[in-house]
Amino acid sequence: MSPRGIAIPDVRERLFDAAERILAREGPSGLTSRAVTTEAGCAKGMLHKHFEGLDELVAELVLARFARTARLAEDLPARAGESTVAANLTEIGHALLTSLNPTTAGLAVSTPAASVRIREALKAGAPGFDAIQHSITTYLDAEINTGRLPPTTDTTTTALALVGTVHHLLMTTWEPPTQDPRAQTKNLVKTLLGTPTPTTPTT
Repeated sequence: MSPRGIAIPDVRERLFDAAERILAREGPSGLTSRAVTTEAGCAKGMLHKHFEGLDELVAELVLARFARTARLAEDLPARAGESTVAANLTEIGHALLTSLNPTTAGLAVSTPAASVRIREALKAGAPGFDAIQHSITTYLDAEINTGRLPPTTDTTTTALALVGTVHHLLMTTWEPPTQDPRAQTKNLVKTLLGTPTPTTPTT
């Protein structure tokens, strides 16, 4: 319920959105239970009604964003033959890359309780990297059937390389980034598909 007693739909998502805005605006030091519920427009005790505390909130936020990207990836196989293979892979790579802002990703990595909870949930089958990798593999297999990829393409390894590298960029890119992770993802896709980005000759 809101402070005025009006039911709030999808309270968890409102709390997630509020936490992301606070982290992006103020950093980890600004993330308090009161700040989150105030930002979300919820009653002060609402956070602890849905989560054991801030560590669980952060962990569940990360898992929710991974699951959202996994749902997007599920649609990828149906797009075989559309646009270009590189564009489709880059799009899902960017979706994973931007599923969390750098401050949220950094907090998830640096907070032991949240990090352990995320790892345990993913290991238990929560939709995340494995689901995204599976969808990409299925998509690449479908593109072989369309003739847009050679039959010798190692689809499993290509999907693993894409998801693994983007995961690394997601969890280790801080603001401001030393390199543009979106450009790195685009170049990675080109390399995986056998069309590496030309480098500038040194003189």
